[in-house]
Amino acid sequence: MEVFKGQNILSFVKELPDDDTCKAYLAKIKWQDGFTCTKCGHTKGCEKSGYRYHCYSCNHVESATANTLFHKVKFGLQKAFCVVFEMSTSTKSVSSVQMGKRFDIRQGTAWYFMQKVRKSMKSSQKYPLTEIVHVDEFTVGGKEQGKQGRSYDSKKKKAVIAVELSAEHKIKRVYVKSIDDYSAKSLTPIFEEHIDPSAKIVTDKWRGYAPLKKNYDIEQKLSNNGSNFKELHVVIMQLKSWLRAIPTHVSKWHVQSYFDEFCFRINRSQSKQSIFHKTIERMVIAKPIYHKDIKQMLSV
Repeated sequence: MEVFKGQNILSFVKELPDDDTCKAYLAKIKWQDGFTCTKCGHTKGCEKSGYRYHCYSCNHVESATANTLFHKVKFGLQKAFCVVFEMSTSTKSVSSVQMGKRFDIRQGTAWYFMQKVRKSMKSSQKYPLTEIVHVDEFTVGGKEQGKQGRSYDSKKKKAVIAVELSAEHKIKRVYVKSIDDYSAKSLTPIFEEHIDPSAKIVTDKWRGYAPLKKNYDIEQKLSNNGSNFKELHVVIMQLKSWLRAIPTHVSKWHVQSYFDEFCFRINRSQSKQSIFHKTIERMVIAKPIYHKDIKQMLSV
């Protein structure tokens, strides 16, 4: 079976028309490097009907969906693939309410599965930004009277963004991280997780970046109402516009997963790889989420 690379929903449905075809697609990805039993670690086995694998050592039979984020999907594998397709290829975000109506899924079920997809979109942190990197903070949320700039007591969600630019100042990659405040301690994680010390980093004059100069090559200059950080502010506006298509309220406990989704889509759009296929691959590698995890998600 060929890797699906298109972004046309009609072509997608034509190539993956039912649950069985989707399961075959998933099985090919899961066992592309050979079979390894999840129970005993044995590598010898045989394929069985229904896209399952039988281990010769312990006789364990594993399905294509087992130990993946598609584990125990209740509404059908094709619908799950359609949700992944929508989330990975659409230029606009889709709320769980809209997704539920579109594919005849309960809103709560749609939200939970979409959180699984976002989990797979989280950065691996293996490829730090190495060239010109612009860093700034911003807020997400409605207007608050009397709260301007870096107000510490604002109810808005605070975030810091790092945008890597090419020598021609074209946007290459983007990472966004939710923060509690604008202190150097809160700003440090995005540097440690996503920026290489060799990168040429440009920030505004905010004093929270000063302590980071010990380990990073940071140039601080006036923002000049954003004119010195045009590309960065374009990405911020895109992110805010994209978030408006999600629910009316995104809690601070879940906002990072939405940031991860946005960054994944932006970063993958720069590569020649199929965004849909890469998302499915990530969901195969990621560990399944169980009922106790659902309770924890819903409790926040």
